[in-house]
Amino acid sequence: MSVPQHFGWFLARGFGPHGWGHPYLDWDWRWTSPELYQQSARELEQAGFDFVLIEDAPSLGSPATIDTRVRHAFGGPKLDPLLLAPYLFQATTHLGVIPTVNPAATLPYTAARQFSTLQHLSGHRLGLNVVTDTGSARHFSDAPQLGHDAAYDRAEEWLAGIRALWRSWGDGALVADPVSGVYADGTKLDAVRHRGEYFAFDGPLNAVPFEHGEPVIASPGGSGRGLAFAGANSDIQLALAPLTEKSVREYRARIHAAAVERGRRPEDITIMFAIQPTIVSSAEEADRLVAAAANPDDRALTLIAQRQSSDLETDLTGLDLDAPLDPSIFGEHVSQGSIRRLTGDRDVATTPLRAHLASLARLGRISDRSGFVGTAEEFAELVEELGEWGNDGVLLWGDLHPVTIHRTLDELVPVLRRRGILRRDHVEGGLHATLRAF
Repeated sequence: MSVPQHFGWFLARGFGPHGWGHPYLDWDWRWTSPELYQQSARELEQAGFDFVLIEDAPSLGSPATIDTRVRHAFGGPKLDPLLLAPYLFQATTHLGVIPTVNPAATLPYTAARQFSTLQHLSGHRLGLNVVTDTGSARHFSDAPQLGHDAAYDRAEEWLAGIRALWRSWGDGALVADPVSGVYADGTKLDAVRHRGEYFAFDGPLNAVPFEHGEPVIASPGGSGRGLAFAGANSDIQLALAPLTEKSVREYRARIHAAAVERGRRPEDITIMFAIQPTIVSSAEEADRLVAAAANPDDRALTLIAQRQSSDLETDLTGLDLDAPLDPSIFGEHVSQGSIRRLTGDRDVATTPLRAHLASLARLGRISDRSGFVGTAEEFAELVEELGEWGNDGVLLWGDLHPVTIHRTLDELVPVLRRRGILRRDHVEGGLHATLRAF
């Protein structure tokens, strides 16, 4: 019997030039106007999705890769997703919105106050995707750039400080009694005097307590330190791993172990595997697409190299396609997960760059689990199988554009609902209640 799973939409391009490089640019949606995203958010809510998560990178990267990142709009420009969130809340009733935030960019008190405001205004539907990108740190201070693990240490201190501020109004502090005329009891507010390694600030927060819980915390990351952060702090873990039973079960076990180690329960974290399917109308069409991508030419490889250069903040476009990739070209701040997506399990010392790029360009069939091209029924079978392995949910990946959403969901939503995998009804109480509904 099928088990219900949670569904989210990952706006992987971020709040950027949606439609650029695609034929649907001629629908003439303006990416700098909220209507494009509001229309898309309504469609996701109607489809029964829990939330939309918006990627962000505040930096255009290092001076050496800026042109690579903006030439085809792979890495920028990007506007601030936190400021897009109110427009999406206005257009929907139940959909959660999870903008990406970076602890390097906003001081804890300011962040706590802004997030508290949005949590109240949204009906408790706000989430925060906490990332530890260190490449953008130079935009916010002249302090030395932190290493991978130190950036997670800073993020934990930042989040702990924000939570202390959110909780600085103790039980009974908010009175709101018109008869006595007392609005709040100041003796029950915590001063929150924080002096840490990375931040120093005082409270209490100039806000009021939440009715339905604090903003949901999401995080990506596959490193040991990243998984430890998720185990201690996250309500949603964004998972990137091969979708084999062994890999899925092992990944989930690592997250659950990290949660237990930090005094939490495994069920406190909703683990969602990110997938970018290509849904087609027939098996024959899927076979045609896969066959066409089997032997990518140099033009196709160059396009992949441009995209990877943006993600990795490392210019691959000038490298010899037939020479092995030197791992030392990647800075310490580059995500190990992003590097592994490029290199896979291949021997980096002997494998030419051409082979890495060709692997990303090739497509595979859902039916034989070699990729994600297939019919709605085939994809539903994959999701159903994930549920049998204990999976919590799926994060679909693509632009937040009506064309992209309809192309992916038009045939898929009815199939998922008939199988009992996708919710039909939303629950009240905000994003936390949505995640705990099953």
